[in-house]
Amino acid sequence: MATDKTPALVVFTHVFPNSVHPTYGVFVQERMFRVAETLPVTVVAPVPWFPGQGILRRFRPGYRPPVPYHEVQQGIDVYHPRFLSIPRYFKFLDGLFEAVFCFPLLQRLKRQGRLDILDAHFVYPDGVAAWLLGKWLGVPHTITLRGTILRIARTRSRRWQALRAMNQAAKVFSVADALRQTAIGMGVGPGHVQVVPNGVNLELFSREDQAACRAALKLPPDAKVIITVGTLNERKGFHRVIEQMPELLKRYPDLIYLAVGGENPDGDRGRLERLAQHLGVADHVVFLGHQSPDRLKYIYSAADLFVLATQGEGWANVFLEAAACGLPIVTTRVGGNAEVVSSDAVGELVPFGDGDALRCAVLSALDRNWNIDGLSQYVAHCAWENRIPALVAAFKSIGEERSCQ
Repeated sequence: MATDKTPALVVFTHVFPNSVHPTYGVFVQERMFRVAETLPVTVVAPVPWFPGQGILRRFRPGYRPPVPYHEVQQGIDVYHPRFLSIPRYFKFLDGLFEAVFCFPLLQRLKRQGRLDILDAHFVYPDGVAAWLLGKWLGVPHTITLRGTILRIARTRSRRWQALRAMNQAAKVFSVADALRQTAIGMGVGPGHVQVVPNGVNLELFSREDQAACRAALKLPPDAKVIITVGTLNERKGFHRVIEQMPELLKRYPDLIYLAVGGENPDGDRGRLERLAQHLGVADHVVFLGHQSPDRLKYIYSAADLFVLATQGEGWANVFLEAAACGLPIVTTRVGGNAEVVSSDAVGELVPFGDGDALRCAVLSALDRNWNIDGLSQYVAHCAWENRIPALVAAFKSIGEERSCQ
């Protein structure tokens, strides 16, 4: 057991980058690797598995590809134990199975003095598994709420599990107040949930010369360019933007839409490409695939506007990345989006599912002369350096309470 102010942390999340999916959950990595500059951190990132999934992979290439058991990322040990996860009908058991299958590794880490606090990200299944593991191993757990709690709150079995995991946590963190309010509505005490928003790496994201960036991407120098960055899945809403392209092109015939993101693990680029072809806008939609973080600022900088027609978010880091690169934002009024796009100097919010409102907001934003310096000033206070101290202080406080028991 740790007896000083530097408790050993195990970050526990099934959403974390790995060598197969290098951008999967990079927002968790960004956050917690900065905590690791002050506190000792080990990462346990379980991966779903079920017998025979290798056979299924023959018919669905890329489905749950094998992930190495152990990696070292930026000097930090990252473990990927497998846990039984049966698709569709038995997802309500993921929390239990995650805990059972990860128990031997967590027990070993505790014996080695590397586990004083179990820090889970996403309330389900990771938060539920952390609650069970914490009881079995006699260590406190914390949970960071992200966008998935909005879905969990509507499901009976997982809601029951999540509520108990949150109420028995040493602390619940939330990346947005909207998610905190959801947890309170489920029955978690207001004082038990602390909002610590995500941040942005201003050394990595900044405005670059637009003309040079467009030349590198072979984009027309005078075209209007909009961009979305995220996993190519239904929730992120790439298809909702593509659906508006025919009308948008009537105002801006040279408009280009940059769709940036990989298919890990649940994307569907083929469906989006077919939609663009069906609507006759395939020549105006450019799929750039997965891009490394150090490349993204040049792609952001090639654009005029960031658009995210998302179904739900906690605190989307892509908003801060885009704004740091000088892009105003059009997005949906869901989750914590209004907390990031907090004024009309940053962008515009539209109702989810309202295609007309989305189209009008995009056209209005493209017509407007934005104050780029104002965007930069807004983003400056969102730097990670201003977020992490609150997290470190909370973990140290939990460690102190534990050492006194």
